[in-house]
Amino acid sequence: MKLTIVGCSGSFPGPQSPASCYLITAEAEGRTWRILLDLGNGSLGALQRYMDLRQIDAVFLSHLHPDHCMDLCGLHVAVHWDPAGWGRERIPVWGPAATADRMATAYGLALNPGMHEDFEFHSWQDRTAVRLGPFSITPFAVLHPAEEAYALRIEVTEPNADGVPETRVLTYSGDTDSCEGLIEAAAEADLFLCEAAFQEGRDDGISGVHLTGLRAGEMAEAAAAKRLLLTHLPVWNDANVSIGEARSRYSGQLAVAVAGVSYTV
Repeated sequence: MKLTIVGCSGSFPGPQSPASCYLITAEAEGRTWRILLDLGNGSLGALQRYMDLRQIDAVFLSHLHPDHCMDLCGLHVAVHWDPAGWGRERIPVWGPAATADRMATAYGLALNPGMHEDFEFHSWQDRTAVRLGPFSITPFAVLHPAEEAYALRIEVTEPNADGVPETRVLTYSGDTDSCEGLIEAAAEADLFLCEAAFQEGRDDGISGVHLTGLRAGEMAEAAAAKRLLLTHLPVWNDANVSIGEARSRYSGQLAVAVAGVSYTV
């Protein structure tokens, strides 16, 4: 599968990147499947550089803070008010139980019908996998000040270079501090896309909100993840500091996510 960083700026869009949005693609059944992990503010515009919005197979939300979900409101407009007609089924959206009502309220809609005419809403059940095309997506509850917050483990089984089926794993942390759920989600992941919004010496006294680079490194090492890709760095963070912190605890391949860059998993 392929990961494209649509947006990776932490907590709000920055000058070089929208907020959180990650496009995952994989081949199956004779076509390319495309799913989105989060759709944070500013990401809907950038997403159209990589695909037509009608090609979205599903949206998977880690939690309901605006920098991870708010551009679902813009997608609602694109679906509902397209002068040519949308011409497709409703887009499946998985997220916390409050997702449908939260999005309707954000846009000023009555809860009924809200956005139900455009999206097929589903609620996460902790550690219960969702299957869509070639993807298996499993949510793991994590530690963040939101009603529900999840790390997402995405698994795809595809033929390797020798034609032998092989399962590859991408784990996305969402927003979280250190916790056992995150380690479980990232266990032996081929790529661990992990937030590092905080920094040691500045934010390390704050618990239950975000990871520092050091904490992200600890989580990746504990999970035996094969590659660590730090993301969700706010504009005031120095990426080199985050990398240095993570390297002090993690011995595997390490980099910082950059908007517009794609990675093969």
